[in-house]
Amino acid sequence: METYSNHITIRNWAEDDRPREKFMLKGRHSLSDAELLAILIGSGTKQESALDLAKNILRLASENLAELSKLTIPDLLKIKGIGYVRATALLAALELGRRRNESEVMVKEKIKNSHDAFEILRSAIGDKPYEEFWIIMMNRANKIIRKCCISEGGVSGTVVDPKKIFKMAIDNHACSIVLGHNHPSGNITPSEADIQITKKLREAGFMLDIAVLDHLIIGEDRFYSFADNGNM
Repeated sequence: METYSNHITIRNWAEDDRPREKFMLKGRHSLSDAELLAILIGSGTKQESALDLAKNILRLASENLAELSKLTIPDLLKIKGIGYVRATALLAALELGRRRNESEVMVKEKIKNSHDAFEILRSAIGDKPYEEFWIIMMNRANKIIRKCCISEGGVSGTVVDPKKIFKMAIDNHACSIVLGHNHPSGNITPSEADIQITKKLREAGFMLDIAVLDHLIIGEDRFYSFADNGNM
């Protein structure tokens, strides 16, 4: 029969070392990433505490929160003690965090430079495991009208349809647009295909009197701007 005499549960810890109690006594900023995850997990198993499970999850994500946000339910189910309920709760919390960042960004309303565009696009696609192509539509004062996903692809590319992009821009009465897509590999160097589609869309925009101001390649926390590099 298994014994657990060497296993100390969270209930046996000093009160200020328990994640929930620590949260209440010292505030959320005092908790480590693992302790915050342990609160979301709720309880452990006979073999491991909630904090142990949280540390296992972080190890799976290479101790990186950006990588953690890329995990899927099947990924989390590989960890003993994490079932569908806990996996979905964790991913729901991560999605709320992503949406919060997105809401904060949209308060800016106006794009003044490539970094503003990057902040908006990063909140949407910075941590996606596959490529997506987005556009940000703006009025004459560069205030955001709308941003939307134009296409989704695989880990190495996505199909971009100029007709769909400019129909969307025309329907929303946009005077200018910023293009953006992510490279899941993190490599932000533009490919030849990226260069060609940028040129094609810029020329199409000129004909339609819709300025294509920039094209950003997002690689998690970095970006490449065609405009900043003199390629627009």
